[in-house]
Amino acid sequence: MSTKMEKKEEEPINVREKEKEGDDDDDDHHQLPLMALNHVSRLCRNVQESVDFYTKVLGFVLIERPSAFDFDGAWLFNYGVGIHLLQSRDEDRLPHDTRHLDPMDNHISFQCEDMRAVEEKLKERNVKYIKRTVEDDEDGTAIDQMFFDDPDGFMIEICICENL
Repeated sequence: MSTKMEKKEEEPINVREKEKEGDDDDDDHHQLPLMALNHVSRLCRNVQESVDFYTKVLGFVLIERPSAFDFDGAWLFNYGVGIHLLQSRDEDRLPHDTRHLDPMDNHISFQCEDMRAVEEKLKERNVKYIKRTVEDDEDGTAIDQMFFDDPDGFMIEICICENL
């Protein structure tokens, strides 16, 4: 009797193809009835410094935020998604080591068309970044990526990911 467990390989789902097919899975009725990603929240050491970064570097636009909130913050919008910046009340909740960029860490990602232009803008603004290209030998696709931190140490990726 063998005690070795075999890993069952499941075929990855191509979400874009599944959307085209309109396939109604039996499990669909268990999923939440969601429409889209609305926003990503980020704690900040200094809200204004983060607003400057997200507007001047990433191209977000400052939008109206309800005055009922009893804490400092700002709402930004672009690319079909919002960024909500919240003044941190506890420094321990913010990233500590912002000197080391690790693509395998938590991050948000934005797609672009021109990595050279992105790199030039990051250099102009003295933003430290790393770049890499991930190549798939099987199908010959390549994904260009750049990673950098916002002023509070939250990682951001810029990619040319249309080959995915």
